[in-house]
Amino acid sequence: MIKRQFVLSAALAGAVMASTAAVAGPVTPQSGQEKCYGVSKAGANDCASATGTHACAGQGSKKDNDPNEFKYVAAGTCEKMGGSMKAGGK
Repeated sequence: MIKRQFVLSAALAGAVMASTAAVAGPVTPQSGQEKCYGVSKAGANDCASATGTHACAGQGSKKDNDPNEFKYVAAGTCEKMGGSMKAGGK
């Protein structure tokens, strides 16, 4: 009986962990990083859209290099990558 309860508990814990892993949250920038708009791949943005169409990471970015979506990049590299420090483009 105890073994059966353990297996059920482990299965439930795994299901809860899997469901929370699927929820995207904001990405916290590391020291020396800045927001760079227009460089993220579809679905790989770091947080909310500048237009307010979604609230967080991986949501809403439907196309590569959307000028209203950002990624955190090393400070000083955004414009070299073809991005902009401001939403909507240059």
